Amino acid sequence: MAVLSRGRAVAALFTVSLSTAFLSAGPAWADDVRGGQQPVIRTLQLPQAWRVSKGAGVTVAVLDSGVDPRHRDLVGSVRVGRDFTEGANPAGTRPRRLHGTYMASLIAGHGHGDQGKRGIIGVAPEADVLSVRVILEDEEPGFREFNSAERFEDVVARGIRYAVDEGADVINMSISKELATREERAAIRYAIAKGVVLVAAAGNEGDRKISGDYAPYSYPAAFPGVVSVGATDRRLRRATFSNWNSSVLVAAPGVDIMGAGPGGQYWVGRGTSQATALVSGVVALIRAKFPQMSPPLVARALAAGAVDRPPGGYDTGTGFGVVNAARALAEAGKLARHTDTATGAQVQDPAVPAARRRTGPIKVVTRDERRVAVYAAIAATAAAGALGSLAVIFILVRRVRRESGAQDA
Repeated sequence: MAVLSRGRAVAALFTVSLSTAFLSAGPAWADDVRGGQQPVIRTLQLPQAWRVSKGAGVTVAVLDSGVDPRHRDLVGSVRVGRDFTEGANPAGTRPRRLHGTYMASLIAGHGHGDQGKRGIIGVAPEADVLSVRVILEDEEPGFREFNSAERFEDVVARGIRYAVDEGADVINMSISKELATREERAAIRYAIAKGVVLVAAAGNEGDRKISGDYAPYSYPAAFPGVVSVGATDRRLRRATFSNWNSSVLVAAPGVDIMGAGPGGQYWVGRGTSQATALVSGVVALIRAKFPQMSPPLVARALAAGAVDRPPGGYDTGTGFGVVNAARALAEAGKLARHTDTATGAQVQDPAVPAARRRTGPIKVVTRDERRVAVYAAIAATAAAGALGSLAVIFILVRRVRRESGAQDA
């Protein structure tokens, strides 16, 4: 089998890389593929989740290297969007679309053959995919140009805004980079303000300790509001390559994951990329069942429904635990009634950096007079009790002094 190394590209500081550690390609029978998916299907409890939701009506934007819309396990589910890498490759170069197809199949693959029982079944098999190309494969001829030319610096930010404007409900970003940009931060605020859930890979530099407490942060996963995903091994422990830091919200299987490749191929791979795609599929299930649920509540459902929780409930390796689709949907059902959102002139404009916005005193919109009266009564009672205690102490002290004076006389 051919083995392709997937590390971080070394070029300009704004380099974006794929968050897949290794890919191995080779012939695989479709029946073997579905059998190879069984560990993931069981871990996420997908059969139970599919009784509630299969992702129908949800669009997941896959910001990646492109998706093959003709793969038999994805045909009819993929809309090819913009290519923000245009101009990096020589004219006439056909994109490989390996990594993007792989991720899309884990999210929304529907299989093929009799009742779709062969090939890759994604977490949300009835969801649609919007392919947005924002990265080149390592082997593409324009890879170095793409990762060094300034004109490609903000492709991720532009891809996020494009996906939001095209109606995406979920954005999958199985990509990572070392440094953040203002444009990306603003694009993420824009997406969240529009109700779009963003899911990103924590990165594959878990063996690069910055200190004794964490491994490198990666972007866009480390931006506030983004669901940052770590990878677990077969024992559902943090995979050795998976970044561990306080940005990690949840984890998902990321070792020996079956997926589809362009041209009808099937692949086995590992990385936080795969874990991220699986979590995006779970988010699609939630958004299909509860389309108005806000991104923070979706993130809360993922965390609350996680299994294999670390001691103490959270750690920097697997976050709140391993995502479980059935439990996440159940938690989302409990949260579904909480749909209020802030409105009015004082709400933060997602296009304006928060640090630059000047606001006056916070205006009190409502005042609970009954609660104020209760708290005031409690405070008055406490004050009266304190004064009474002081008076008793004063009387006792005077009595002791009088008795002491009488004995001296």
